[in-house]
Amino acid sequence: MLEAPGRPLARTRHTRSGRPQVNDADLLPTVPIRHRRRPPAEMVREVEAFADRMAQRRSVRDFASDPLPDGVVEAAVRAASTAPSGANVQPWRFVVLTDPARKRRLREAAEAEEREFYDRRASQEWLGAIAGLGTDWRKPFLETAPAVIVVFEVHQGPNSPKPYYVKESVGIAVGLLITALHHAGLVTLTHTPSPMRFLNEVCERPPEERPYVVMPVGYPAPDAHVPDLTRKPLSEVMVRW
Repeated sequence: MLEAPGRPLARTRHTRSGRPQVNDADLLPTVPIRHRRRPPAEMVREVEAFADRMAQRRSVRDFASDPLPDGVVEAAVRAASTAPSGANVQPWRFVVLTDPARKRRLREAAEAEEREFYDRRASQEWLGAIAGLGTDWRKPFLETAPAVIVVFEVHQGPNSPKPYYVKESVGIAVGLLITALHHAGLVTLTHTPSPMRFLNEVCERPPEERPYVVMPVGYPAPDAHVPDLTRKPLSEVMVRW
């Protein structure tokens, strides 16, 4: 889990230096780690195959309306929930929308905010940066996709503790969710309407839950196309000393 200052895992007392000292008897119980050390050749083969598979992942905006197999979204969310988090608070909520009326409400509310954003609030620099993607305020995928996952950050509230490193924790969880969905043979898109507070009303979530990202999930439409993008080579994204 992510290290979190100020939230010890056990009762503590402080030394003269001010550093906390944990009593061994108060530590959380432990279990042996389940880990199999693989032969080096197998390690390289497995991770290269995984990297090749993930290289095929693309963000998709054109979805088929075909229903999803029972349990696939639940399994993907379960995988996302294994992400590390500050002090193991697990400050995330995954709201899955499949009801057509609810998805329509989501689309209408999102398009109202997006129209205002594109027409008034977005900078010319941002509009220029995304011009090649051909996106605008219209978001039909929020209604067409068979499922939409709205991810919330969970902050301190009546029934939730104070979280630590919230955005980092939720960001890692979303990364795992994207990976799990791709592994299942599904496509998705990370959509962040601006502002996003309307999502609390659409999803009936309390104020301490703050919208993080909206992810339509499904199969690509038969005629779906994606921009012909290239990813930076390893030499540009990795530094080794």
